[in-house]
Amino acid sequence: MRIGFAVPQSGPWATPENMRRVARRAEELGYHELWTFQRLLYPVGHPMGPTYRSVHDPLITLAHLAGVTERIRLGVAVVNAYVQPVVLAKQLATLQTVSGGRLTAGLGLGWLPEEFEAAGVGMERRGRRGEEFVEVLREAWADDVVEHRGEFYRVPPSHIDPKPVPGPPPILLGGTAEVALRRAARLADGWVSSSREDLSAIAARVGLIKEALAESGRDAAAFRFVCRGVTQVRAAGDRPLTGMYDKIRSDVDALAASGVTDVFHDLNFDREFVTLDAEEAMRRAEEALEALAP
Repeated sequence: MRIGFAVPQSGPWATPENMRRVARRAEELGYHELWTFQRLLYPVGHPMGPTYRSVHDPLITLAHLAGVTERIRLGVAVVNAYVQPVVLAKQLATLQTVSGGRLTAGLGLGWLPEEFEAAGVGMERRGRRGEEFVEVLREAWADDVVEHRGEFYRVPPSHIDPKPVPGPPPILLGGTAEVALRRAARLADGWVSSSREDLSAIAARVGLIKEALAESGRDAAAFRFVCRGVTQVRAAGDRPLTGMYDKIRSDVDALAASGVTDVFHDLNFDREFVTLDAEEAMRRAEEALEALAP
């Protein structure tokens, strides 16, 4: 099991100084990966809650942290496929290169209609759009002359250089429906769970993906099953990754037994945590970093 940690990205604790403190300490403690997420906007009156109210851009955050770390990997879970894929391909290629090949690129289909409207993209046929999105990314990273004529995207014959060094970043796909899990098995290097995932039932999703990998002739041992850990430190808790540190560590072991290969603790999704003042939030975050270190 590889253990990661999400950086401060939402709420009062999400300052550049705190991002750097968490990133450097996570690297010192041997965490495998730092993680970010995307929220483009927050519709007025929406009931999503405080986690999504004020969120820094995930890729710029990782680019900043690439410059203050040396070994720890850098993951985004996820960027949604309502952005333009050639622009994203360029951004991810550069981030992969400047970080020394440490990037993991998680992609999702998106679910918030207002974000699609603001991006000028329709929500219809999101699944097929997402598949073509992955095609364009891989072509941009691999082909000397990139030319794409698809249902959703057009790229005239072009050089899209420089290519990512030392190679393309691995791609994770999100999703919970069976069609999404099978899509990940066909197209991606791994799957990443959402913040709303029922972790007590995650073994079934892992099993379905492994079946789909076998049907496609792919090696499940090379596939990553990444769990966003909505980690909440409490005196008591009846859900996975909620409770005191001994219970949380035991829950991580249970996830490993379910077939999960990676867990990252994400305090941004604790609604209580992201409403704390920055100093108290960082005190708790640094305590959690120490207590949950690999």
